[in-house]
Amino acid sequence: MILLLLIMHPLWSAGQLAPQDTLRTMSFQGTVLDKWTREPVVFANVYIVGTNIGTVTNADGGFMIKVPRRYLNRKLGITCLGYKNMEFPIHSLNPVGNRFEMEPAPIPIREVMIVQSDPVKLIREAIDKIPENYSSEPVMMTSFYRETIMKNRTYVAVAEAVLETYKASYKRLAEGDRVRIYKGRKSEDLRRLDTVLLKFQGGPYTAFLLDVAKNNGNLLMPDFEDYYNYSLAGNIEVDDRPAYVIEFDQKDGINFPLYKGKMFIDMDTHAFVGMEFSVSPKMIEHATPYFIVRKPAGMKIEVQDANYLMRYRLIDNTWYFSYVRAELRIRSRWRKKLFSSRYTIVSEMAVTDIDPENVVRFRMRETTRLNDVLEDQVADFEDPDFWGEYNVIKPDESIEEAIEKLGRILRRRAD
Repeated sequence: MILLLLIMHPLWSAGQLAPQDTLRTMSFQGTVLDKWTREPVVFANVYIVGTNIGTVTNADGGFMIKVPRRYLNRKLGITCLGYKNMEFPIHSLNPVGNRFEMEPAPIPIREVMIVQSDPVKLIREAIDKIPENYSSEPVMMTSFYRETIMKNRTYVAVAEAVLETYKASYKRLAEGDRVRIYKGRKSEDLRRLDTVLLKFQGGPYTAFLLDVAKNNGNLLMPDFEDYYNYSLAGNIEVDDRPAYVIEFDQKDGINFPLYKGKMFIDMDTHAFVGMEFSVSPKMIEHATPYFIVRKPAGMKIEVQDANYLMRYRLIDNTWYFSYVRAELRIRSRWRKKLFSSRYTIVSEMAVTDIDPENVVRFRMRETTRLNDVLEDQVADFEDPDFWGEYNVIKPDESIEEAIEKLGRILRRRAD
């Protein structure tokens, strides 16, 4: 077996669960679609109104949420950038087959008073307001985290974990978040299909590095305007609130890879409410050394895309880090061989609960680190009885389906 080790963090350095609340739950599955195009609405927030319990839709617009029975008299809320919010009584839903159509909510420019048209000034105001827009006190977050690796169109690795995070105050940016694994699981068989074993470092740790309001990295560094071009690209609605859309790309003449993408800033509070960005095509050919930690001799590796998406959610007038997805596409080829392989490495994390009361700043030796590999760790946190009651991101292909498929293939090989 040959090891190819990757790191999934962007190009910058880097609460106790309440099981009694989740033992008695009901599951609801559904699909969220655009009302006019009938296309899936991806990364929509699905949550129980009045609580901190939620999940997100997958690439097909699908979701599954597990609702504690004491909340069955509440409403299910659905929000997404650029769409009108929706709410439905939970008792009116079916266990499966629910279909929700979200109505786009563009804001015509003539109906909005543009308070500030200079995108650089808008970004600086948003940076200055970070201490008041985000939590001023530490909170505990519970999150679901997944890593998948696909070779061409076949899964070769799947690992999942429930995380506990001590989310430090945004007033004291020097204090870092602390993330530890609560429960975990992985496929034991998937990696046997490949002669090259891919692993990537950082995992849960790097997911929280993408909280750009706390870790500004190469996006919001003090002299950011020296490295990027910005333009005000319009307005959308986030949680029924108007938000600026600012597009950016690295300037010509910068000789190292930076980003191209969009950031969304709330018009009222000037908070960063989300970002979508990729390594800029201008320098993507120079990005490979930033991601590949170790590779076999004789193998050529090329990073084709590195994409990131992150969201915040407004709860009681405070914005909380809620969702992040990182996707890395690489192509590998052995020297003197004709054919190449394409790999897609995805990490995804959704915050499913926030607890401002029972805050525990656990010890550093319990936390995940930048050089950790989740797949090597999850065996120490396995608990088969745990997963049936917990909210997870509904995958394009469930881990059970992937393992079952691989099991059939392995049995055929054995025969």
